[in-house]
Amino acid sequence: MTTMKNSIHDNANGLDYTLVNDHYLPNLTAAAPTEQHPTGRWGRLHKRYLKEHHPIRYNQLLLSGELGSYIAKLDKQSEEQLALTVRQMQEAEGVTEALKAANQLEWVRRMNSIRNRAEEIIKSELIFV
Repeated sequence: MTTMKNSIHDNANGLDYTLVNDHYLPNLTAAAPTEQHPTGRWGRLHKRYLKEHHPIRYNQLLLSGELGSYIAKLDKQSEEQLALTVRQMQEAEGVTEALKAANQLEWVRRMNSIRNRAEEIIKSELIFV
């Protein structure tokens, strides 16, 4: 009867193996992500949407390591688009600083309406697609 080595190295694939019971198991460690990408509201919404409605696409992005950068890019794009849409709607509907000074409650009501409509546009065009 021969004794088995506690660890071996396979030159063919460059992996080290450790003896566990009667089997050699590879010494694998999970690589830490190289970059951390900040994720905001829009990124979290889209990530959840992908996970629930497009699991294959979600897994492809996750396994390729592109999910973080993809979500961060979409989040930034959504924030920029929201700001632009709100600004354009404010101009189109005449919601100005003068209105804010004259009638604050009316200004808040109209700005809330604009923001809600702009967010719905972002959701339908960028997030839930």
